[in-house]
Amino acid sequence: MKLIYFIVILFYGSTIVAQSIYNVEGKVISNGEPLPFANIYIENTTKGSTTDENGHFLIKNLEKGNYTIIASFTGYKTQKKTIHISDKTVYINFHLNENDDLEEIIITGTLKAVSRLESPVPVEVYSPTFLKKNPTPNIFEALQNVNGVRPQLNCNVCNTGDIHINGLEGPYTLVLIDGMPIVSGLSTVYGLSGIPNSLIEQIEVVKGPASSLYGSEAVGGLINVITKLPENAPRFFADGFVTGWGEVNIDAGFKANVGEKATVLFGTNYFKYDNPVDNNKDNFTDLTLQDRISIFQKWDFKRANNKKLALAGRYFYEDRWGGELQWTKADRGGNEVYGESIYTSRFEILGNYELPFKEKVNFQFSYSDHDQNSVYGDTPYLAQQSIGFGQFIWDKKISKNDLLFGAAFRYNYYNDNTTATPNADKVTIPSLFVQDEIAFNKKQSLLLGLRFDYDTRHGTIFTPRIAYKYKPTDSDIIRLNAGTGFRVVNLFTEEHAALTGAREVIIKEELNPEESYNVTLNYLKKLYLKNGMYFTLDTSAWYTYFTNAIIPDYDTNPNQIIYDNLDGYSTSKGLSINIDAVIKNGIKASIGATYQEVSQTKNGERIDQILTEKYSGVWSFSYKNYPTNLTLDYTGNIYGPMRLPLLGDLDPRQEYSPTWSIQNIQLTHDGIDNLEIYGGVKNLLNWTPNKGNPFVIARANDPFDENVAFNTNGDVIATTDNPYALTFDPSYVYGPNQGIRLFFGVRYKLN
Repeated sequence: MKLIYFIVILFYGSTIVAQSIYNVEGKVISNGEPLPFANIYIENTTKGSTTDENGHFLIKNLEKGNYTIIASFTGYKTQKKTIHISDKTVYINFHLNENDDLEEIIITGTLKAVSRLESPVPVEVYSPTFLKKNPTPNIFEALQNVNGVRPQLNCNVCNTGDIHINGLEGPYTLVLIDGMPIVSGLSTVYGLSGIPNSLIEQIEVVKGPASSLYGSEAVGGLINVITKLPENAPRFFADGFVTGWGEVNIDAGFKANVGEKATVLFGTNYFKYDNPVDNNKDNFTDLTLQDRISIFQKWDFKRANNKKLALAGRYFYEDRWGGELQWTKADRGGNEVYGESIYTSRFEILGNYELPFKEKVNFQFSYSDHDQNSVYGDTPYLAQQSIGFGQFIWDKKISKNDLLFGAAFRYNYYNDNTTATPNADKVTIPSLFVQDEIAFNKKQSLLLGLRFDYDTRHGTIFTPRIAYKYKPTDSDIIRLNAGTGFRVVNLFTEEHAALTGAREVIIKEELNPEESYNVTLNYLKKLYLKNGMYFTLDTSAWYTYFTNAIIPDYDTNPNQIIYDNLDGYSTSKGLSINIDAVIKNGIKASIGATYQEVSQTKNGERIDQILTEKYSGVWSFSYKNYPTNLTLDYTGNIYGPMRLPLLGDLDPRQEYSPTWSIQNIQLTHDGIDNLEIYGGVKNLLNWTPNKGNPFVIARANDPFDENVAFNTNGDVIATTDNPYALTFDPSYVYGPNQGIRLFFGVRYKLN
């Protein structure tokens, strides 16, 4: 009898379960074709499916009720639909559109807001998604995964650095914030360390001269960091992470409406690292200790006729030091324990005001004040710099001519305590520029530009440029750009090696501005496949010729750094290729490679530029599993050998660096409302530049050269204590000394 009851209950229960099981079925289509391997899942559950080769999907074992069904595919715009399940099978279809990054709006190439596809100047765009793939405390480190761009450390002790584009040193790269040239001069060394990544809307990179629009410093290229508009920012956001080395980074901010006509965005970044590490056992810190805060505000105002008015400001303070492990602040500036200590305080103001005219005329302005109190061993370097900038821009379209007229002025005040600056340097540079983009038809356009600058030190400087764009099909674009550039040099704000170590700095004569002549050919191809995958190919070839090049000479005398206008010429030429791919099952990949030759020729002899690799590559692979809300990111870079600054024939360190690579992996979970949790491993290969070298810092045991012997000519003599005839020198550096480490972080965003 009990057996009969059991069978009845089992049968009855199975019937109830069967009656409560429902299915969702449908198809995903894009451009009229089935989209295979798209992800279909139910919001806030782990239930989901993947479309088959015919775009069909089926989700089983659901109960009655209301659900939000999400269809997504990497590279396509995600679509959500709400359904009510009451029938046995519910049918629903999705139509997904490509999320084309090439339609992003850019302004850097032409000073006009245009689609990236329509710009005659090739511009690379990097979004916050790119920054999240490998979280960093600053933009300087984030750029390590941009093809053809390399963050270069210039000192093993204080970890100062700059940005190389296409093999050209940092001073050839202009860094803008919201289009304003406020990261220059002194701040090129430390300025990129204090811009909160969470406040960035996108980063635009132009490779090649842009002096016809932006003036001096934009010789090799420029990087424009565009901050978020207040109306587009979340109401509140916070992002913090820690690493296994003890680094702590916190970004936080909010936006608010102030009255009916103003919106403010407030953000702050705090970074602290106070854990001395010496894995290479030279008694010097492997990573500079830092205590840094940056505070940012941006205001947008509503005006009549939608005229623009935006104001922004930032304050930055940093205390950083590196040196011997036993160094304390009591040793600052002394000659017993070596340390390099830098206090930096700066503020920036920038704005954009559209004049109340019928014509579209904007006044853009910025001002920055930078105070640096630093010591390098027992050598003080006290410097102040103020830069004021303003420009009027008239944007006018007449028939097929898209015109831009501009008048600009730049004021630069610079003073320091070195013998190279007996009096404060005050320079005002007025400029005029004009640009005309002529649209011949839908397939062809031509941009012509000319800039006139007047510098009392160097006279009149003209910088023309031309850019031709040909679009034979909707999927192919060919761009040919040519132009000139110029650069005025301030050694002690650009060459950190002039301040650290024992090398004597020699300036042979009055330095003339450098001039460059460049031509770049760019080809872009979009390829869409019927199975939903698509690829973007972006390749460029360039050639740049420099006259009056000012390149530090480490070779003539190993104990000196000689600065002079090159009696000859230098060149930068190369080829780069980027491939972005959206593959099946939520996989997105990007890979880039660059081959370049950067050299100088003097008296018929060609020499490779120091600290410049011939080839490099970057990559990123992302996979998102939608049902589990997990994303895996694998990023990395690789650099070929580069010539390094040795101190003489007896120096036992390698003359060329090995091929080296930094690789990272990260796992992110975003299944909780407004919250992301992420963690991973940086520098998976645990690579550091001391591998294969007996030491990295020369004479680390004698940083004040107390036991170094010199002959009557000032050359170092080999002794029993100094068999390699070296002086203290921390400039033998080409990559970070920071090895493998874990990291863990949390992001919160309230829209």
